[in-house]
Amino acid sequence: HKGLFQQADGGTLLLDEIGDMPPALQVKLLRVLQERAVRPVGAAQSIAVDVRIVSATHRDLDAAMEANQFREDLYYRLNVVTLTLPPLSARREDIPLLANHFLQRLSTKYGKRLSGFAPEAMKALTTASWPGNVRQLFNVVEQVCALSGSPLIPLALVQRALRVPTVEVQTYADAKQRFERDYLVGLLKLTDGNVADAARLADRNRTEFYRLLQKHELTPGHFKADTPPSPGSEAVADERQR
Repeated sequence: HKGLFQQADGGTLLLDEIGDMPPALQVKLLRVLQERAVRPVGAAQSIAVDVRIVSATHRDLDAAMEANQFREDLYYRLNVVTLTLPPLSARREDIPLLANHFLQRLSTKYGKRLSGFAPEAMKALTTASWPGNVRQLFNVVEQVCALSGSPLIPLALVQRALRVPTVEVQTYADAKQRFERDYLVGLLKLTDGNVADAARLADRNRTEFYRLLQKHELTPGHFKADTPPSPGSEAVADERQR
């Protein structure tokens, strides 16, 4: 059974996520690059190979070398030509092209006829943060492709795949009710439960103000400040304790 280097002889071999390669494997790869030969398991002699290496990583290899997690000699063997690909969030103009390309591929895989994304769904894709870059985009498109029941991918499916929290919107009546109660509570706290003062601040007569309090089940007495002790009461208490 031929290994990857033998199969790629005369061609190109992609080593993805090279920055995550264990140290022991880094030593073996370095030997292959230096000697341009591999020795299959159980073989007595090495076999020459002519392979172009393309490697990719999401890690900062300079930092990995500083931390002794990646060999410097292997780094300089691999680092002949460097191409830095910006994160997906820095090239948002590519997102519609990639998303539609993935959708076409995955439509065939899942046996569906999908025409594209709804405008608001595509907007959600182009404005997402994409910490996982293209892999995350592919995963999101695959999820919506598998779950979609219509030719046009809706916004709700994209939000679900992106795990966007849904915002609960109150009805106008509920929002008004909540504001009214909070407003009354604020007045009662400000006036220490004095209904006459609270009604005057609200520019309402006392009868109308009482109706509002009953409506929201608020008791003015609960907002009255504690009655301070009368002068000399502490001294009397001390005298009794003696």
